[in-house]
Amino acid sequence: MHFHFSRLTTKKEAMNFQGSRRRGEDGIAMVIDFLLSNARLVLGVGGAAMLGIATLAVKRLIERAGRAADDEKVEQKMAESWEELSLVSASPTLIKKGIEGVVMKHVAKAARQQKADLCQQPQMSSLEEQSKPESKSKRLQLCVLSLQERLQQYYHTRAALAPHEVQRAQSLALDICTEIQGFLHSRHPDMPLGEMNLGGSLLDDLQVVSADHACLLVPLQLEASLWRLIPGEETLLTHPLHWMVRRVNLEYFPRGRSYWDRYLVGGYLSAEAVVNMFSKAVMETINWPSISSTLDCLVRPVLGGPDLRLEIRPGNEKEGADSIDQPLFISMLPLLREGDVALTAQPELTSPWVNAWHLSLYPWETQRLAQLDASDDGYRRRTLKILKAACRLNPALRPLEAAPLANLILHLSDSESDWSESSLDVRFQQCITELIGYLEQEALHSYFKPAVNLLSGLSEDQVDQMGFMLYCAVSEPEILLI
Repeated sequence: MHFHFSRLTTKKEAMNFQGSRRRGEDGIAMVIDFLLSNARLVLGVGGAAMLGIATLAVKRLIERAGRAADDEKVEQKMAESWEELSLVSASPTLIKKGIEGVVMKHVAKAARQQKADLCQQPQMSSLEEQSKPESKSKRLQLCVLSLQERLQQYYHTRAALAPHEVQRAQSLALDICTEIQGFLHSRHPDMPLGEMNLGGSLLDDLQVVSADHACLLVPLQLEASLWRLIPGEETLLTHPLHWMVRRVNLEYFPRGRSYWDRYLVGGYLSAEAVVNMFSKAVMETINWPSISSTLDCLVRPVLGGPDLRLEIRPGNEKEGADSIDQPLFISMLPLLREGDVALTAQPELTSPWVNAWHLSLYPWETQRLAQLDASDDGYRRRTLKILKAACRLNPALRPLEAAPLANLILHLSDSESDWSESSLDVRFQQCITELIGYLEQEALHSYFKPAVNLLSGLSEDQVDQMGFMLYCAVSEPEILLI
């Protein structure tokens, strides 16, 4: 993995120093410019981590040369920085050993300084002091709480959802579910659909931070004698998650015997055609203002995207526009089930293959985590929710979705048996370390489908930013819990 750091720039014309000090710092600036502009050529692509060490050391060199006290020798301060820069020319083995000694040292120092700043009492009037007791309490708690206590606090205050919030979101989603199902039964009585129901993290108590999205599952009923689900590995696509649904026995049951024959493309049931049908039949046809009035909330489809999504805001349209409440998004998901296999019509995941259906691993992963926790009263699901919340609330980690985190815990559960409450802090720190390793390899393989790399959708820049943030969290994990 390549961790790239922002290039430092110096503007000598903006300096306002005089005499020899000005000339000396101009010389320093020239050296720094040369180092930073040529570091990549010297280190190569594989040595991007060393570039980070050099950058941090150069930054310290600038700071020391610029604010050296009168009673200190500038040469001594500069010598310390050049010692750190000498790591750049060391061997890869020394570089690896030096990372914790230099980078992690500065990161830890910066994080400790932030915590110390929080502990310090700001200068304020007695009136302001009385008006901010809660802020004072939070600062003190951050300084005195252990990591174990901080994780528990973070779970209850940031990750876990309030029961009334979950109940409200589920109630709204069920009302929408009832309205859509009633409409389809009246307008398309011959469409063979199963009972619609809710699914996803909101139903499984795995949603974090806010109850802002729900999933409405729409099961399609296929005739077992007319359709066959083909695993992704057996198709021309050879992708484990891209399954296809073939129409069979056409010689005995010609086209038209099944309702879903109208959505065939090249002898296969097209997921994209099914999604387009529901978009026209539901999103563009239902009288949403009427439903909004009935449910006392603003309901409107989110058009223009590849998915079937509704946005719900509390109150009528005028109140909804001014409401501070977050909207609830409901995704309508056409679904095929056969045994424990669940295929979903999600063109955004299977594009550009119009016939491909997405094999959802979410039910298997969720069930496995629940089984493991039930067998030993473990805290795997709680650890997952803390990680999800930390990633969602941290801009650098936001691209990391729930699936890689769930699979990270599943893999770790194979080697670690103690997931009790008392080991929450140890497992959390271990998850950080393991995740860094996966990012360095640029691969985190699915627990149930090892051929699937769950990190393949991340850009190099995203991997760099996440890697740097997690490296910082190795020595100061609390920075992820702010």
